[in-house]
Amino acid sequence: MQCSECDRPAVIDQPYRGSHLCDRHFDRSVVERARREFHRQMPRFPGGTLAVALSGGKDSSAALVLTEAYFGRRPNVRIVAITVDEGIRGYRPGTLRAAEELTRRLSIEHRVVRAEHEIGTTTDRSARELPGTVPCSFCGVWRRTLLNRAARDLGADALVLGFNLDDLAQTILMNLVRGDLARLPRMAPHRIRQPGLVPRIVPLARVPEREVFLFARGRDLPFDHGECPYAGRASRNLFRETVFRLEEELPGTRQSLLRTHEQLVDRLLADHGAGAPTRCRACGEPASEELCRSCSYRSQVKSFPETA
Repeated sequence: MQCSECDRPAVIDQPYRGSHLCDRHFDRSVVERARREFHRQMPRFPGGTLAVALSGGKDSSAALVLTEAYFGRRPNVRIVAITVDEGIRGYRPGTLRAAEELTRRLSIEHRVVRAEHEIGTTTDRSARELPGTVPCSFCGVWRRTLLNRAARDLGADALVLGFNLDDLAQTILMNLVRGDLARLPRMAPHRIRQPGLVPRIVPLARVPEREVFLFARGRDLPFDHGECPYAGRASRNLFRETVFRLEEELPGTRQSLLRTHEQLVDRLLADHGAGAPTRCRACGEPASEELCRSCSYRSQVKSFPETA
C-alpha cells in the first residue's frame, strides 16, 4: 500500500478520509490537525500560562508534545505539566515515571498533585469503602477537581487535555443516550470562560485513538502501556465498543458525532446561554448543584478526615 501523498509505503489506512499515509505524512497530518484545533479553540491567544494534564499515557503525552511544538518557542508562554496521583497501586507509579521522563526530555515544568494529600484519601482506599460504586465515577470527579484547582492556582489561562476523537465520540453518545443535553455545553473544549473553571483545550479532538498511539510510537515518546485496574468496571466500555463497531461499519461516525455535538452546543448556547455555575456549599468550588459531585462522593467515604 502506497502513501496517498508520495511514493513511500503507507503505515496507516484512514477509511474515514479515503487515504493512506506514510510515516512522514502521517506525523505531519497529526501536527496539522492539532495546530488547527489550537487555532480554533484559542484564537488570538496573547500569551500566558498553559497547564497540560499529563497522566503518563499515550494521549496526554502526545498532547504535551504538540502543545510544546505549537507554543514552546513563544517567550511569553509558560507551559506546566500537571499529573494527578490518585493513589492506584501497581498502575500510577509507572505512569508517573513516564511523565517525569517526558517532561525532562522537553525541559517542561512538572507538578505532581497527590490525592491523598489534597483531599485526604486515595482511589484504592475509596474503592474498598464504596464497594457498590464504580471507582471510575469518583476517581474521575476527584481528578478533574484537582486538575482544575492546580491549574487555577498556577494562574493558567487554559488546561490542555489529551482527549482524542474516540473519547469525545463516546462521551457525546453517552450524554445523548442518557438524554443529558445540559451536559453537552460543559464538555471540553470550553467556549465560554466560567468563574472558577479553567477553560479546557483539546488539541487531539480530531485524531482517532489508534492514530494517537501511532504518533506517540513514531515520536518514540515515553508513555505507560498499562491499563488502570478499575477500567474494566467502567460504564463507558459499552459506549467504547458501540462507537468502535459503528466506525467499522460506517467510517466517519466519530466525526459525525463530533459535528452533531458542535451543532447542538451552538443551538443550546444561542437559546439558553452558558448558565453560570453555582458554588458548592461545602467546598466553594464551581458546581451545577448545591453540593458538588466531589463533596457528594467525599461524604460517603468514612476515611476522609473532617477537615480535609
